[in-house]
Amino acid sequence: MHIKTIASGLALALLSTTAFAADLPSRRAPPRYAPPPPIPVFTWTGFYVGAQAGYEFGRSNAFAFATANGAGLAANAASKDGVIGGGHVGYLFSTQSLPVVGSFFGQNGAFGFGTGGVFGIEGDVDGSSGRANYALGGFSENSRDQIQGSIRGRLGIAFDRALFYATGGAAFGSLQNTYVNGFNGAFDSFSRTRVGYTVGGGIEYAFTNNMSVRVEYRYTDYGRYTNILAASSGGGIGVVQRETNNRVQAGFSYKFDTFTPAPVVARY
Repeated sequence: MHIKTIASGLALALLSTTAFAADLPSRRAPPRYAPPPPIPVFTWTGFYVGAQAGYEFGRSNAFAFATANGAGLAANAASKDGVIGGGHVGYLFSTQSLPVVGSFFGQNGAFGFGTGGVFGIEGDVDGSSGRANYALGGFSENSRDQIQGSIRGRLGIAFDRALFYATGGAAFGSLQNTYVNGFNGAFDSFSRTRVGYTVGGGIEYAFTNNMSVRVEYRYTDYGRYTNILAASSGGGIGVVQRETNNRVQAGFSYKFDTFTPAPVVARY
């Protein structure tokens, strides 16, 4: 009987001690929880690379004159059309997420969600198949575009993922002009690198946070320059050339993500 009583008392004491211990504060550190990764927010800001292709509607203009007295001898012009294609690289900065302009351009601005000004710089290089053949007095001329490039500014306004922009800057062109004397077959050929200007505009749409497509129009003018026909006319004839083109092209760009700091993990 006494043994049973003692055993029951010990069991009761043990249960009481266990319950009391469960109520004591734990000395173990609470678990650490990392916040979920932030949802990527779209912005036009960042470096990008891409490719483009299209068609140019060019124009080659020529005026032949006598070098002795400047008298005009002949003039003609012809279309110089062809396929163009190449690559581009650039950088854009967008005010879409800047609070300082948020009252007008920001998410709650006058133009609606995600609206902002966008500006940047872009360079491109294109190969071209554009060429023209036409008569110039007693001569025949072949005019050809070879390599074209530009360095341009871009300025526009973005409505979330749609960007409407204007562009303009310096244009560089590798141009070739060949003149053949129709009487004796002698010819002169000139390859020049010309610097001119290009202006235009377009629409670009980002279908993911990194990839976008565009449609663009540009007008390019390489200015006037003079070729003296030494081999085919003995230097007696000069030709003033002017090469221009209008182009319509489509392109694709990949934008690299801008740096964002890693999330901070809370410690207790």
